[in-house]
Amino acid sequence: QVQLVESGGGLVQAGGSLRLSCVASGRAFSDYAVAWFRQAPGKVREFVSLLSWSGNADYADSVKGRFTISRDNAKNTVYLQMNTLKPEDTAVYYCGARRGRPYLDGKEYDYWGQGTQVTVSS
Repeated sequence: QVQLVESGGGLVQAGGSLRLSCVASGRAFSDYAVAWFRQAPGKVREFVSLLSWSGNADYADSVKGRFTISRDNAKNTVYLQMNTLKPEDTAVYYCGARRGRPYLDGKEYDYWGQGTQVTVSS
């Protein structure tokens, strides 16, 4: 079992930055794929970024060039650096993890955190 806890969300003005963290506990997850998803009010959860255990990353087109995903396996932590934030980035951000390869579909992830709210004001 893996437990995930996100943090780092908050209120920021458009153009600002935030760094989200997702700390895993229960077992080392260096061989897990991890991903960030987000869900805005009234919308379905959408893919933001993923990172394989080997370090291959992918991003949604809407965040490409602004967000960077990374991981520190020694700390069992995944980060999402978010720069040049826009009001449309406002959502609850969730991290997910699964053993093996990463997927764009959130249904493929076995473990989820409780989410952290990101609000970007215009």
